[in-house]
Amino acid sequence: MSQKRLHSYPPPPEQPFTSHLIELRNRLLRVLAVVAVIFLALVPFANDLYSLVAQPLLRSLPAGGTMIATEVISPFLIPFKFAFMAAVFLAMPYALHQLWGFVAPALYQRERRLMLPLLASSVLLFYAGMVFAYFVVFPMVFGFIASAAPTGVAVMTDIGKYLDFVLIMFFSFGMAFEVPIATILVVWVGLVTPEQLTGARRYVIVGAFVIGMFLTPPDVISQTMMAIPMWLLFEVGVFFSRFFLRAAQTSHDETEAAVPQGDASASNDSR
Repeated sequence: MSQKRLHSYPPPPEQPFTSHLIELRNRLLRVLAVVAVIFLALVPFANDLYSLVAQPLLRSLPAGGTMIATEVISPFLIPFKFAFMAAVFLAMPYALHQLWGFVAPALYQRERRLMLPLLASSVLLFYAGMVFAYFVVFPMVFGFIASAAPTGVAVMTDIGKYLDFVLIMFFSFGMAFEVPIATILVVWVGLVTPEQLTGARRYVIVGAFVIGMFLTPPDVISQTMMAIPMWLLFEVGVFFSRFFLRAAQTSHDETEAAVPQGDASASNDSR
């Protein structure tokens, strides 16, 4: 930002810090209220939802194979736990909308135009990671585990342990699919260039397998199924970062070119 712009058009007075805290509290309360409403709507279908999420494992078990509950209250509590987590995942777009409403006033207009598509894309990519885990990774992992069981060993997974595994995998693959957004952001803030990322491709591939090793169970299939998409999504992020960087530079140049005209409305439009 040029010095001339800073002196010509001072930013509007900042709100007191307490007002920001009050606004943040109100937005958090709205998010919690939405999660509660979605959870109450899902409660009548808690058992059906758990049966749905358990299908990848149940289809991989031998004929007559079932899941078990080792705790007294597990058959009642575990479906409700999954219904609550499903409500959190479903409320994510609204939560990010509230986050956007909190930070957007501090951004320039050109920054809003660039950040809003990234925010929407991050939600879609997170959901895409969960869908990929459910339809692609789970059948392969559970099929491999069931086939690798020694003779005479019955595979009967506890419903609580299974839910913990599923939630970890959903979150891990959801975050792994955010690689394009992270790639674009590091390019946008100037930490690296697309060319530098392309030159570091071999290290990125190794890093993807290392991350897959830490975020997935200790089996080669799930690690590979996470590492390969992460690498491919990295390539997608590098590809789009070039266009994003060009768009950001063009928007910045247009804004700077409009400032010397002395039009105060240009400053207002840029906020």
